[in-house]
Amino acid sequence: MTTLMTPPKESDTPNEPTRPPRDRRSKIGRWVLFFAMMVIAVVMLYPFWAMIVTSLKSEAQFLAGNGFSWLSWKGLSATIPIGQEVLSSTIVCSASILIILLVGLPAGFAFSKLRFRTSTAVFLVIVSAMMVPLQAILMPEFVNVTKLGLTGGYTGAILVYAALGTPFSVFLFTTYFRGVPDELIEAGIVDGLSYFGALWRLVVPIAVPAIATVTVLQFIQIWDDLLVGLLFIQNTSERPITVGLAVLAAGRTTSIPELMAGSLISALPAMVVYLGFQRYLVKGLTMGIDR
Repeated sequence: MTTLMTPPKESDTPNEPTRPPRDRRSKIGRWVLFFAMMVIAVVMLYPFWAMIVTSLKSEAQFLAGNGFSWLSWKGLSATIPIGQEVLSSTIVCSASILIILLVGLPAGFAFSKLRFRTSTAVFLVIVSAMMVPLQAILMPEFVNVTKLGLTGGYTGAILVYAALGTPFSVFLFTTYFRGVPDELIEAGIVDGLSYFGALWRLVVPIAVPAIATVTVLQFIQIWDDLLVGLLFIQNTSERPITVGLAVLAAGRTTSIPELMAGSLISALPAMVVYLGFQRYLVKGLTMGIDR
């Protein structure tokens, strides 16, 4: 006897779970995030665009509100020695950052890998120097540097910038080097390297993100600073570009287009350095913290 199989009823078939429209919600979220980032980009870039437009006008065109001209760029070099000031800022930044790296790298290696009795206390004292505002120590530093006779040229400003930037570099390198395996250092010591040899041959090549982070952050801070350059570089032929722009802005008759042109020249090096090393910044700031 043959029995026919009847198809199951719809009520007997298990219902498939209904999935929430996640794709639609994530797409909406991406569009909202994109719109928010566009608004932030416009707000951040509008002043830069206004500087470009203003610098491409003469004084008369700026007052009239129309027209474009290169007269402000031509007149800027006649008003202030813009090339010499850019060179002075480059010299001060390069020398200061070199000292900061030469001090911060060995100190960070020592605090992270070479433990001694008072290492924690000394490290906390150095890091606490980051909390002291520049304005609180500026005048005592000026008195000390003046007594040493170092306020005429670059030397006084370079030493002050190096002293201000070293605590941050020690902190960052110490945090970064804690993520370096101890076995790597021990292997180098077994192979005959000294601690300095292990630092320069083994640790420094893999510390490029941390070095780039210190370099970029200190370059932006030193390049854009005004107070130290104004006080410690009293030779007018060696003043940095920020001091030159301050002098230009303090004149009796200030050309706004020329000031905007000088501000663009001052802002471009910091932007180029940041954009060139930005891929190292996040890695350098976070590596070692989560280990």
